[in-house]
Amino acid sequence: MSHNNGDENPLQLSEETTKKSLFIAYPSANHKTTSDRIFLIGTASPEAEVTVNGKAINERSKSGHFAPSFPLQIGKNIFTVRHQDQEIILTITRNSNQPPLPVGIAFGQDSLTPTKDISRMPGELICFQAIAPPNANISVLLAEQTIPLLSQSQVVNLPGNLAVLTGENQPIPSAGEYYQGCAKAEKSGDLGQPEFKLSVSGQTVTQKAPGKVTILSPTTFEVAEVTVEEGVARTGPSTTYSRLTPLPKGTKALITGKEGDYLRLDYGGWIKADETRIFTDAAPPRSVIRGAIARQVQGATEIRFPLQVPVPVTVEQGDGYLTLILHNTTAQTDTIRLDDDPLIERLDWQPILTSTVQNEQGVRYKFYLKTEQQWGYKLEYVGTILRLTLRHPPAVNSGINFINKPLTGMKILIDAGHGSENDLGARGPTGYPEKNVTLIVSKLLQDELIARGASVYMTRKAEEDLYPKDRVEMINQQVPDLALSVHYNALPDSGDALKIQGIGTFWYHSQAHSLAVFLHNYLVEKLDRPSYGVFWNNLALARPTIAPSVLLELGFMINPYEFEWIMNSQEQKKLAKVLADGIVEWVRRRSQESGVRS
Repeated sequence: MSHNNGDENPLQLSEETTKKSLFIAYPSANHKTTSDRIFLIGTASPEAEVTVNGKAINERSKSGHFAPSFPLQIGKNIFTVRHQDQEIILTITRNSNQPPLPVGIAFGQDSLTPTKDISRMPGELICFQAIAPPNANISVLLAEQTIPLLSQSQVVNLPGNLAVLTGENQPIPSAGEYYQGCAKAEKSGDLGQPEFKLSVSGQTVTQKAPGKVTILSPTTFEVAEVTVEEGVARTGPSTTYSRLTPLPKGTKALITGKEGDYLRLDYGGWIKADETRIFTDAAPPRSVIRGAIARQVQGATEIRFPLQVPVPVTVEQGDGYLTLILHNTTAQTDTIRLDDDPLIERLDWQPILTSTVQNEQGVRYKFYLKTEQQWGYKLEYVGTILRLTLRHPPAVNSGINFINKPLTGMKILIDAGHGSENDLGARGPTGYPEKNVTLIVSKLLQDELIARGASVYMTRKAEEDLYPKDRVEMINQQVPDLALSVHYNALPDSGDALKIQGIGTFWYHSQAHSLAVFLHNYLVEKLDRPSYGVFWNNLALARPTIAPSVLLELGFMINPYEFEWIMNSQEQKKLAKVLADGIVEWVRRRSQESGVRS
């Protein structure tokens, strides 16, 4: 998994030349970044020194690989790299990660909000923001209403999510003077673009915000219906906001806000408009729920919730329980059928009463399970019936088969990360791509798992151009017992490519947490490798719900020393064997806990 940002094509040399000559794998000759430093990943003959701007690189691997970091000034930074009679010149441009400050009596560039067209409900707070010179008087005119904006002295900028990967996620003091203010509008209609007014030192300037404001009608109801298999619900109107439980196809909800190409639904989540069909209805989508029936199907327990309309849902998981919340639903429940079940110990439910005035109600179902470990679930609408399928533990054979082939009965999916010339992944100091080594190790792991009795499915067996969504679809179609995505790591420009190395493990759903932690610790201990850490991370290959899914970062391609370990064929075989042994041990422990084996 490559975290390098702004990575254009590297400076390419032939494979034969790179064995003896200077080669820079990263960054490109004209790289751009907002980081305050940069690392140079490359290699050269170990018999002669490599210099950067006249200073020798002291730390290099036995093969001559290097990864020093250098500070960057705002603007252009020139690095001249020399080795024997070779010279490579890199021009690294550092752009500011702060919004532009105002020049003279003016607003900061692109600082006026809303930046996109927005729609809100009557009586809802609408907030405005601007960057302007200190001690200015700022106001906003919106539909004949003047809203004062006050200076906010303690505004800070938060670092991006990648900062967690380098341990540098501290708030950053803002360089500009922020002004903020809010107001309410009761009357529906198009209020136009807010006009900002700035007065300082006897001078006044006005400027309109890019986006216009519309107040939705309280009596004409716009409804969104999800038209894709899994509607991506978020906490806010862009991909920078966190994901919520995906909305199954057919879900309907009242639209209570709009921002750019996103819709806010009445239960609180935001979704892209192009994942929905929008129509007008006489009333907001609401349902009652009465009885529910659980039944056993092959390898799972299925619970059906008959509804009048497909409502938004939320799933919460923890050790030994799964909670399902039906939003915009009122309980009329007297009877639920739940026979003695191999998976479900008990079901508790209760209504959620948040606002009887607006009928914003819900129902919470909490399934207490007989095992701590969960093996996957599926949530879908069949008409207006919500079908929740909870998978049983895999039927792993015991007895003599357990001794010789302990994974008999297990189906394991292996995803070799990246996979084509269009998707190389991270690159080592020689330019060797991540896609190649992930496939080598995945095939070795496949052999080891088959030898232990597992049935193995590979998302790719050769050079294949697969998007993450293609790989996720394979997981959902194959319904494995475990899904492992094999990767090797890189860092953002602000990372230390020379010092940071080790195995990292990534999970998303709590059903995968135990697997992630166990395999991580097992690999670190048995292989005597450094630990990069265990991370909850919003990665596509960790998000499938149908099975415990983990993404493994088995080392850093960009670290000069670890790269040599990564490329060692004997170490690759050892890694595959130890990883397969770790899977066996985790399955054994979890199976014993679930009572699959005595």
